[in-house]
Amino acid sequence: MRRTPKPAAYIPTIVVLLVLGWSGLLLLMTTSDPLLGQRWLFFVLVVVAFTGVGLPAAVWLNHRFPSSRPAGVGVVVRQGLWVGVFAAVIFWLAYGRVLNFSLALIFLVGFTAIEFFIRLWERSQRER
Repeated sequence: MRRTPKPAAYIPTIVVLLVLGWSGLLLLMTTSDPLLGQRWLFFVLVVVAFTGVGLPAAVWLNHRFPSSRPAGVGVVVRQGLWVGVFAAVIFWLAYGRVLNFSLALIFLVGFTAIEFFIRLWERSQRER
């Protein structure tokens, strides 16, 4: 039976994502003008930085509450990546001044539902 890797196995990935994302954002915010290319780089760095923030939570939740079929490395990283994508969408909507609590909640529920259905599909593929 396959097991979820220990949380310590994710530490190098978490550190690299946090350092690249947050140092890149700091450098971008302090040394450049908000032109089109820098805006796209901002959103990419937000995804990287917040993936580094969300990955420890995904690791801990999958380790603390294992399912009958344990989540692999790819699943845990994908769940952390959803946090980064959610943060980038929130920043993008806030930049366009259309963000409100209801819209943020709709995106949160939508991303959670997508992950739930992906996990459900993966479980059905393994049982074949």
